[in-house]
Amino acid sequence: MKKLDDIDLKILTLLYKDADITNKELAAQIGIAPSTCLERVKRMKNHSIIKGAFVDINFKNIGGNIEAIAAIRLQPYSEQIVNQLRDDLLKLPEIVSLYHMGGSYDYFIHMSVKDSEHLRKFVFNAVTSREEVQTVETSLVFEHSRSGVLPSFEDD
Repeated sequence: MKKLDDIDLKILTLLYKDADITNKELAAQIGIAPSTCLERVKRMKNHSIIKGAFVDINFKNIGGNIEAIAAIRLQPYSEQIVNQLRDDLLKLPEIVSLYHMGGSYDYFIHMSVKDSEHLRKFVFNAVTSREEVQTVETSLVFEHSRSGVLPSFEDD
C-alpha cells in the first residue's frame, strides 16, 4: 500500500477517537466527499491498517465488579503452547484482552469477573490448572483508561 497521506491520517485520528462516527460525519469533519471517505476507509481495512472497531463497555454496569491482570510465565515455552493458551483463553467470557509479552512474563491477561470468588475460581480453573503455567501473579485493576489520541510516528 502507498504511504498514508494527511487525509488518511485525519480519518484514522477521528476513527481512533470515535469508532462510532458515521461516514457522513467523518467526511464532513475532514472536508471530503462521503464516497471518497468510504473508499479510503475500505482501502485501509483491506490493507489491515484498520483491523476493526470496538465498543468500550463499562463492565461494572453489566456485573463485572472486578477487573484484574494476571501475569503468566509458561514452562515449557513454545509457539504451539503459546498459541494454544491464547486460543483457549479467548473463548472464555471473563477475558477482556490478552497480551503475549517478551520479558519476565509470557502473557498478561486482562479479565473482568463479578466478585473475588469468581476471580479465585477463574484463575484456578482456567489458568493455574494448566500444566504449562509455571507462575501466575494476579493484580486488581482500580481504573482502566484508553487514550483517544492516535500515536504519531511521523518524523518531526
